[in-house]
Amino acid sequence: MNAVAFSVFIFLFLVVTVMGFAAARWRRAAALDNLDEWGLGGRGFGTFIAWFLIGGDIYTAYTFIAVPATLYAGSVTGFFAVPYTIVVYPIIFAFLPRLWSVSHRHGYVTPADFVQGRYGSKGLSLAVAITGIVATMPYIALQLVGMQVVLEVMGLQSSSDNWFVKDLPLFIAFVILAAYTYSSGLRAPALIAFVKDTLIYIVIIVAVIYIPHHLGGWGHIFDSAQSSFDDFNKTNADAIAAGKAQGRGIIPPPAAHWAYASLALGSALALFMYPHSVTGVLSTKSRNVIRRNASLLPAYSFLLGLLALLGFVAIAAGVKVTNPQQSVPQLFENEFPSWFAGVAYAAIVIGALVPAAIMSIAAANLWTRNIYKAFLNPNATPAQEAQQSKIVSLVVKFGALIFVLALSKDFAINLQLLGGVWILQTLPAIVVGLYTRWFHRWALLLGWAVAMVWGTWTEYDIASPTQAHFGGPLTTFWGTDTKVYVALMAFLINLVVTIVATIVMRALKVPDGVDATRLEDYSVDAGDTGVEEELTPETPAH
Repeated sequence: MNAVAFSVFIFLFLVVTVMGFAAARWRRAAALDNLDEWGLGGRGFGTFIAWFLIGGDIYTAYTFIAVPATLYAGSVTGFFAVPYTIVVYPIIFAFLPRLWSVSHRHGYVTPADFVQGRYGSKGLSLAVAITGIVATMPYIALQLVGMQVVLEVMGLQSSSDNWFVKDLPLFIAFVILAAYTYSSGLRAPALIAFVKDTLIYIVIIVAVIYIPHHLGGWGHIFDSAQSSFDDFNKTNADAIAAGKAQGRGIIPPPAAHWAYASLALGSALALFMYPHSVTGVLSTKSRNVIRRNASLLPAYSFLLGLLALLGFVAIAAGVKVTNPQQSVPQLFENEFPSWFAGVAYAAIVIGALVPAAIMSIAAANLWTRNIYKAFLNPNATPAQEAQQSKIVSLVVKFGALIFVLALSKDFAINLQLLGGVWILQTLPAIVVGLYTRWFHRWALLLGWAVAMVWGTWTEYDIASPTQAHFGGPLTTFWGTDTKVYVALMAFLINLVVTIVATIVMRALKVPDGVDATRLEDYSVDAGDTGVEEELTPETPAH
């Protein structure tokens, strides 16, 4: 263990811990005894805060570990994360302001709240809520995987065979996270996101300038990566031909173009269906905040592109690790001065705490509003709802912790591949529902169910050179030899089934639910009648 790096890391971790607890009094207009205050930060975040919060929510620690790791491992489609985080912003510019308006008009806290109000269907709302919770759990677990990698490189993990002793630093970090999330709600990750994103930007900008200069420039780096991949492909030509190994490269060959494009498009469509993404959006104070952030958030995509290239930098620097996810932390260990390596480690670990907090809050809100209140305690008071969410947020965090420690990391990673498949199937009910009520509620539920079953089974049936099931996100498109993202194919099935079933049910005059929303609800803004204005310490809560 490097004492200097460890000291810097601990100092920054303590700073964000203090900020997490102090956030309970930051911008607070009322007691944190309702979901608007605890789970949505008072619905009053402006452009500046929202940019850090939503960015910190989307660009997670595992993203900063996994994206360059895929390039380090030679994945020809690994760079798809960059175009998908560019494609997503014009999409959300169109539909998220409408979701914000109707949610603020009716007090919706979760996307499942909107679905229940729009379609008058507790069953469809339950399906959306369960999908959100299930898809979010492995996402939280993967924040732990990112943290574990950094702790391993730092030398903070014990060599003990006792799993509790070995991962004690991880337990301590998550106990602290659970404590300040419980006390401060969404304000904690919103405040900490300032530190997290500032550190990330500093580390990455320094890394892409300092390390390449030290290694001889970007031309040498790309040549080194290509040479390494060519040597691997030549040495393992027989295994690659037999399907026992994956070929490596920098640029996707023509056969992989559709795989690359479908991964980017499918991931872009799925990203803001995740409940934690919606939570960040609904915490803002106006429609214009969302539009501004849709315009400003691509700055993170620029950062992600630079970060991804560190996978090639690690190859040129001679980093040798058996686990590609260790490549970037090990690169920082080898190339940075000890004090700055500590800053880099802290940036990644704090980068796990912010999204993990938001994800656990979002999952807890889904449980509280769309399962607990909808089915178990319909007369729950706002205070009971807030208390229920606080408790469940703890359960979700520690459930994810046990999940990732008890099971293989590869299993956790492959389950996360299902997250995109699952969560994308909520898009017809949510996004299409923001524009039209034509889809029948039972047709939406049927389309969701068929797509969920097909997508899960297809993912289970995908093998890779290292495992028999859940081996990757791609499968062959029907009637072709072209590989396509499973989530996008399941989404097409969902749409076809929903459209056909809607036509049949409307022909049979099957009763539809009551729509609690009106046309004007989708365009209201802060200050309009029935829309809560931002609450400040001087403004009493309604």
